[in-house]
Amino acid sequence: MTEQETVSRPRVAVTFGDPAGVGPELIAKLLAQPQTSQVADILLISDETEIADAGADAGTVIDYVTEPTPGRPLLHRTRGVRPEGGFVRQAATAEGGRWALDALATALDLARSGEVDAILFASLNKSSLHLAGMTQNDELHWFEEVLGADGFTCEVNVIPGLMTSRVSSHVSIAEVDPLITTERVEGATRLLHRMLAGSGLENPKIAVCALNPHAGESGKFGRHEIDVIAPTVEKLRADGLEVSGPFPSDTIFLRARTEEFDGVVTMYHDQGQIAMKLIGFDRGVTIAGGLRVPICTPAHGSAFDIVGQGIANLGATQHAFDLAVSIGSQVRASR
Repeated sequence: MTEQETVSRPRVAVTFGDPAGVGPELIAKLLAQPQTSQVADILLISDETEIADAGADAGTVIDYVTEPTPGRPLLHRTRGVRPEGGFVRQAATAEGGRWALDALATALDLARSGEVDAILFASLNKSSLHLAGMTQNDELHWFEEVLGADGFTCEVNVIPGLMTSRVSSHVSIAEVDPLITTERVEGATRLLHRMLAGSGLENPKIAVCALNPHAGESGKFGRHEIDVIAPTVEKLRADGLEVSGPFPSDTIFLRARTEEFDGVVTMYHDQGQIAMKLIGFDRGVTIAGGLRVPICTPAHGSAFDIVGQGIANLGATQHAFDLAVSIGSQVRASR
């Protein structure tokens, strides 16, 4: 490896997710791929026990170092404290949630100091995080608080050929209505446009979902489309963005799947996630959009039901890593 290759490779912090789930197995499988350490400098936010257990789950041995060595994953010890007797597997626990949060906090510290260019974390369990004391609804809002984010943020979901952003996310359906505002629809659309443009699309085509069935039927089923969404779309079009809508959400993904659109702005969590997981579950990735550091994770859950069987599908984790490397490379080039 040349000196230039070493300097230009992105540095990616990797955490193993909830220790009760399939995250450790998937990270071990990722690290077993020879190309993984060829495309990025990897910092494993973990400890020796977790690394060994992850390898056992995956039926492999993770080859890592404790001193910087080109082309080898480097152990960076987590601030977390391992409980006596280890972790309960296949169940949400406060101990597992705390371990996962502490590893992420360590990774965020490295990002803030410029020591890493991107973060990949394996699947978490929100029940574990809340048992551990996380008061935010999800990890994105926890990231916001830790990093001091001051702009619009939302989860961006990615499968090959398509991205979605959300105007609202991890809230009760009863709480969605007041969140559909001009500012939030515009924020989610502009963020999605920036991410699509950053992926190399010169003039990305974005569709915006309606909130109500049949796009409200001209106000019969609600006026969100008339009063909020359509005027925001027109404003964005006037600013030069190729945006259209609002479209009924029960058909827009049929059009997006044929590459008529590069991205879809959704109004709430399941409006987009059901479609994205049906189209590409084994390649689905969630990016914490709008933060100062790219943070990527597979879009599936912690899969307690298959822990320890060695059958977890690497596809989404591999795609999340590939995106972390791609976006992290852009971050590193801009420094």
